[in-house]
Order: sequence, then C-alpha cells, then structure tokens
Amino acid sequence: METLIDNWVLACRTSDIPENGGACVKLGDEQIAIFNFTRRGEWFATQNLCPHKQQMVLSRGMIGSTGASCEPKVACPFHKNTFSLLTGECLTNEELSIKTYSVRVEDGKVYINL
Repeated sequence: METLIDNWVLACRTSDIPENGGACVKLGDEQIAIFNFTRRGEWFATQNLCPHKQQMVLSRGMIGSTGASCEPKVACPFHKNTFSLLTGECLTNEELSIKTYSVRVEDGKVYINL
C-alpha cells in the first residue's frame, strides 16, 4: 500500500474497475468499494459493507442517479437499500448510512483519501 501526502493511498489502476460499475479493494483492514461512474465522468468510493445485513457487497451494487439533482447513488445488490455516493446517507432508510471517501485519479491510477 503506497501512501501519499495527507493520507492519499494508491488503491488500484483505473483499468481494474469496470465502466459504470464497481469493484472492491482492501486497504489495510478496510474493504473499499470503488465506482467508475463513466456516464457521469466521476469516480466514487465507499465502505464495501452494507450496514443493513453486515454483508461486504456494495461494490457489486447498481449505480445510478436519483431526484431532480441527479444525485449519484448505489443500491445494495441484495436488499436494494440505496445510498448516496456523495454523502453516504441511505436514501431508503434513514437509520442507515455508509462511509464515503474522496477519490483522485492520476495517470491511470486511483487514489483514495483514508
């Protein structure tokens, strides 16, 4: 794990993450879901753990946009709880939330700010 200034960590290569989808990387003790939202030209990262049933599955969830503001979201592949990729707030159950991380892409590499 290569650490950069201010807790930026090299997570993977851009080619490791499918277009308009996600994949999981393990950084230290944490599983991080990284999403390549090609349709929006944006990258996002969240914890991989869905808090509803404590399953490591969010990286396999469907991504999309919701509402008038077209907020980016990911839906858990099992129980369809939907989380904002910007804030981590659950859009379908106010009792749940997930961690989100800043993402930086440079020279074909994806960095996460832990």
